[in-house]
Amino acid sequence: MRLTHSCIITNEVKKLSEFYEKVLQIKAETSGDEYAEFPTDCGILSIFSFSLQESLAKGSSLPGSNRNLILEFNVANVDDEYMRLEKLGVEFVKPLTTQPWGNRSFYFQDPDGNMLNFYTKVK
Repeated sequence: MRLTHSCIITNEVKKLSEFYEKVLQIKAETSGDEYAEFPTDCGILSIFSFSLQESLAKGSSLPGSNRNLILEFNVANVDDEYMRLEKLGVEFVKPLTTQPWGNRSFYFQDPDGNMLNFYTKVK
């Protein structure tokens, strides 16, 4: 078994896609106005319309309500990413710190409140 996608359900596909294009520095691959995806080295992050999700599985999701999942991205240089995102006006939830287990990381949220962690393993 292999996890291939992580999907965010939202009322704002365009807004969230534009945010992720800036943050991930990847151009979204879209299918109409209701779906976008960002291929990465180990899977795809997709953005999906709440209204379309409702038509497929009514009551199965609630956009903008995630408070228990973090999307984690291993980046080449977390310090450089922190400075780059700071210039974009990203508000950080956890500042850039080195954790006892050897990750240097920071947390921030997308416009829907989904948490992201950018990190680099350090010695």
